Amino acid sequence: MAEDIREQNPDAHQMTDRRTGEIAAEALRQSESCLYTSTAIFIWLRTVRWQQKAVVLAPILLTGLAGFGYFKDVVPAWVLALMGFLSTLIPALADALNIETHVDDLKTKAAEYKALQDRFRKLARIGVLGDSERAEGELSELLDRLDVVRSSSITPPERYFEEARKKIKRGDYDFSIDIELRQLVSDAEVKPMPEAQ
Repeated sequence: MAEDIREQNPDAHQMTDRRTGEIAAEALRQSESCLYTSTAIFIWLRTVRWQQKAVVLAPILLTGLAGFGYFKDVVPAWVLALMGFLSTLIPALADALNIETHVDDLKTKAAEYKALQDRFRKLARIGVLGDSERAEGELSELLDRLDVVRSSSITPPERYFEEARKKIKRGDYDFSIDIELRQLVSDAEVKPMPEAQ
């Protein structure tokens, strides 16, 4: 019966194709957005982890050096006092800045964005091949999940977005299968998939 309706109204089939194309395009947009955001957060996370290690190790090293007998003979007393002061100040600053919590938040958000990236890509490439109503419903659910992830308002500094953009444009996150398929298409051994309308 559905075939009969399409034959009677060819515009309905065209609208379904356009709707499917728009769903695929929006899913790909969101997948790319999640790729950039998760990459920037992962890069930022590496820096924050190094800061966390420095906050733990610096007081230990400063206290050890200040108490080392040979070091006391070589360095003026004010330097030793400054080292002792910094060894007590650094943990207090780390606690005030919630560095430990920050690391956990960044890990969670980066993983959530990465998972959403994969789900949006799957919807754009596979989910839209089935029922367009179901695909639109799945897109709506994924957008709701994305809104929840974004509600935390974790915003990496601009330099991490720039570094993420460079890594992505350089192809660091391209899958080998995609590279091989692009090569086969350029060699005319495989026909490209039709573009979303």
